[in-house]
Amino acid sequence: MRARTLALAAALVLAGCTTATDAPAGPATATRGSASSPADGDSLPFQVREVASYDQPWAMAFLPGTPYAAITERGGALFVRDLESDRQVEVDGVPVVQVAGQGGLGDIIVAPSFEQDQRVYLSWVEPGDAGTSGAAVGLGRLVVDQSGARLENLNVIWRQVPKVGGDGHFAHRLAISPDERYLFVTSGERQQEEPAQDRSTNLGKILRLNLDGTPAAGNPFSDEPYPATEIWSLGHRNPLGLAFDRSGRLWNSEMGPQGGDELNLVVAGANYGWPRVSNGSAYSGADIPDHAAGDGFEAPTVWWTPSVSPGSLMIYTGSAFPEWRGDAFVGALSGQSLIRVDLDGASATVAERFAGGDLGARLRALAQGPDGSIWVLQDGSGGKLLQLTPGT
Repeated sequence: MRARTLALAAALVLAGCTTATDAPAGPATATRGSASSPADGDSLPFQVREVASYDQPWAMAFLPGTPYAAITERGGALFVRDLESDRQVEVDGVPVVQVAGQGGLGDIIVAPSFEQDQRVYLSWVEPGDAGTSGAAVGLGRLVVDQSGARLENLNVIWRQVPKVGGDGHFAHRLAISPDERYLFVTSGERQQEEPAQDRSTNLGKILRLNLDGTPAAGNPFSDEPYPATEIWSLGHRNPLGLAFDRSGRLWNSEMGPQGGDELNLVVAGANYGWPRVSNGSAYSGADIPDHAAGDGFEAPTVWWTPSVSPGSLMIYTGSAFPEWRGDAFVGALSGQSLIRVDLDGASATVAERFAGGDLGARLRALAQGPDGSIWVLQDGSGGKLLQLTPGT
């Protein structure tokens, strides 16, 4: 790491993880259009550069005003990488993380004030009593200097309540609103199903918080007891992607059961139906009613059956690929591809699926670089960090 002092603020939020068995692999059927045949490694419309590899990487964030990116591994390691020199250092002071099943260290995003105070948000899974666990979000500073890198003053600002048994469907993806006033957090239903409909828990919800983690004023259920005061939308299963478009609309991607993976336009106070309705089927083989007009639930804008297992969501705003500006990109796990979705206001259409070469793998996380290039983290042991740039 270069010999200069860099103060970095870190608040981390765990990104929901899904195992290879969470949803079957296979071709996808999508509403409002269908994905084209995946491009092979020789016909991808961009160059793919392998930068590094990691052990079960989960998320990455670029640190404004620096040449650095922060990268999390599910097993509990956090790295700061200098993208100019390709040197990196492991960060000390990472919180105690419970690593089991889909749980571990998760998401990381920078606070709006990062260039002034170097704060970031981090998410992870923490242990509870009697074998329980739950996701947590922390806010702190990441300091990098000649002696190494370390997290300082990392404080938990949000938790899933209640902690429950099991090791799946944590979700804990993070996003900052375009006006830089709010922190949004996805919270999975922990494979418990019914909590997604219960406003006395924050499981199975998307939450709108102030930047310090307190419930934001004006939330849809602000007149009810905590934690309903945090809730922005409910009826979610395992929402592993969260992003704002250029007009300030909030979108999320989430895993269905057997089929029924979703891309949703997130509306304040809306109920997305899980487990009452789904365009997928229960693992037991039991039928789940499909979304239908007039059922009182918000239907997905795009859905996939069989599953592609969307593990991440990015909405592109850069200049390197001007023809894709405003489009959504989904990293598919069991679907082993990068899926481009054309967004047109409140509607969406699956446009392309890229599965050639290194993109024909389980893809865990996506990020847009400062120069407009697209960065991809493969899932699993030896997961590659890839940079996509214009050209063939």
